[in-house]
Amino acid sequence: MSHTISASTPVAVVTGASSGIGAATARALAAVGYDVVLGARRVDKLERIAAECGGRAIPLDVTDDDSVAAFAAQVERCDVLVNNAGGALGTDSVAEADLDDWQWMYDVNVLGTLRVTQALLSKLVDSGDGQVITIGSIAAREPYKGGAGYNAAKHAVAALTRVLRLELLGQPVRVCEIDPGMVHTDFSLVRFKGDQAKADAVYEGVEPLTAEDVADTVSWVATRPPHVNIDQILMLARDQTSAQVVHRREA
Repeated sequence: MSHTISASTPVAVVTGASSGIGAATARALAAVGYDVVLGARRVDKLERIAAECGGRAIPLDVTDDDSVAAFAAQVERCDVLVNNAGGALGTDSVAEADLDDWQWMYDVNVLGTLRVTQALLSKLVDSGDGQVITIGSIAAREPYKGGAGYNAAKHAVAALTRVLRLELLGQPVRVCEIDPGMVHTDFSLVRFKGDQAKADAVYEGVEPLTAEDVADTVSWVATRPPHVNIDQILMLARDQTSAQVVHRREA
């Protein structure tokens, strides 16, 4: 399906947009008036989400230089970039760390964010009021047992985001880091490598955040006046006070 972007309508680019927070964010930004460009590896799901929100689906693997370059070449304008692609693999201790899992987490979360931001930064500046909104995690703020690889990756994403904010001072680009706690998506299923029982146990007895909650926050940040920069947001469910302190109700 062809999709024409209006010259007068702001454009939001969302990575990891085929499901979860990314898909919800694409819908939320479309609802407040953005033309949305959606990027992800799972093209069939991506195209379905794009059709729902009147957006444009472009295949994107944030770990691949050529894929990012091809994606960016098809984005004529970018007013908002939502760096959402990321994820965790495993819960091994440092002593038992799987280096392949760590490599994947670094490639997707850190270098993926870097590649896409770098590729679209000139277009964000040229927009005259660009925004980079990066979806981080409470894991970027608080180390916890079993989280070393993901903690390390998300701490790096946070550092990248904060340095970008410093480097863009004086340029017409705002930079925001949104760090959610527990969100009910397929995040845990990926982390536990497809073990549905382990993934379900994460949310048992808890009312976690939803993808739509985070998307609503992205939408709010994206619609602040140009002189307002929301630097950082930590958002948690009422049932969660820190990475591993969670209130669980009896079944």
